[in-house]
Amino acid sequence: MKRTTRNPRGAARRARRRTRKNEHASDPRRLWRPGTGSRSTCTGSPGRARRCHRTWPSLDDRPVSLIEDGGSAAAVVSDLPADRALGERADLVAHQRVLNALVDAGTVVLPFRFGAALADRGAVEKELLADNSERFEQVLDQLEGRVELRVKGTYVEDAVLREIMQNDPEVAELSQRLREVPADAADAVYYDRVRLGELIAQSMQRLRENDEQVLLDGAASAAEAFTRKTPAREEDVLDASFLVRADRRAAFEEAVEKLGQQHGDRIRIRLIGPLPPYDFVPEA
Repeated sequence: MKRTTRNPRGAARRARRRTRKNEHASDPRRLWRPGTGSRSTCTGSPGRARRCHRTWPSLDDRPVSLIEDGGSAAAVVSDLPADRALGERADLVAHQRVLNALVDAGTVVLPFRFGAALADRGAVEKELLADNSERFEQVLDQLEGRVELRVKGTYVEDAVLREIMQNDPEVAELSQRLREVPADAADAVYYDRVRLGELIAQSMQRLRENDEQVLLDGAASAAEAFTRKTPAREEDVLDASFLVRADRRAAFEEAVEKLGQQHGDRIRIRLIGPLPPYDFVPEA
């Protein structure tokens, strides 16, 4: 199993794919960062944020600010740039950097999608924090003491192709026959080659469905919840995020490590995180 920490480029790509939202908030014991008009990064608990947020650079390397309304949530924000539009790659990286710092500090975070903005700090206090206080507190309580971890599995291509050849006689026979065709007769077996490709793809799909479930079951046993993503590439086996209690994190990592030992000759497994809990924050 390969253990992977977050990297800014990956964070920027993830953030770019996500839709914009206008608000995020958190409980005074937790926190997240917005952006301004004020721009919002997230909401979360205020206590831990007060102690360290001034050291986190945001847009154009300016420090972020903490906004509280005296209730159960605080917002981490930064001013919008006055001389340019928001949306450069550096902005995405800054947004994710602050969220990662909050997660690393042990803060419970409700992360905003990149681009969340309100008119001014007064709007953050009233429209974001005050108007959503009960809802934010409810969600933050659900996330208290938990982290999001992501597991990705990718086939070792040569190994899985050998496996298909060994287990599918039709694929093996057709592959052998095509290898014996002279180069000057390749055009005559064009459709046979297409058929071989189709058979391999079908076999890989059957393998993937089984292997994905095996990996998911092995990791999910130590998690409270999970969400599965559709694999982006043919060689991808599993891409899933897990919500894990902090006191069960070691058990979860051991479960993933065990999967890596059991399947490492044919599947590369990566554990990524902890991450801002985008996948476990209700859209509403």
